[in-house]
Amino acid sequence: MKSNKKLAIDFDGTIVDDAYPGIGKTKTFAFETLKKLQGEGYRLILWTYRHGKSLEDAVEFCRKNGLEFYAVNSSFEGEVFDHETQSRKLDADLFIDDRNLGGFPGWGEIYQIINEKIEFQVAGGEVFAYSKMKKEKKKGLFW
Repeated sequence: MKSNKKLAIDFDGTIVDDAYPGIGKTKTFAFETLKKLQGEGYRLILWTYRHGKSLEDAVEFCRKNGLEFYAVNSSFEGEVFDHETQSRKLDADLFIDDRNLGGFPGWGEIYQIINEKIEFQVAGGEVFAYSKMKKEKKKGLFW
């Protein structure tokens, strides 16, 4: 089944290693994962602090690596932001950023989280994916 969800993705520290205002080394599997998600119907939004020339450089870098975004720093292509009537928060279903609670897990883990709809829980001051938490075995007639 194809998704039509929107993913807002940071650039520095997420798609590439942080070297702002330069462009760092590409994170392992970043473009492969993003293109796979895009192929599955996800709409990708580049969501970054960058603006002006440094933003243009990031967009061009992604384009050269085969990735075109649904929108850049906006909820949809062509959006005109009016701070009097709109919130700056993007309309996205998921936000992927190296400053997430728990840090950046890597693109393989991110794909698994999205694909398997993994949820999280905070326990003992740490963040755990439910899929990685030890679950108590049920005791019953057949197990």
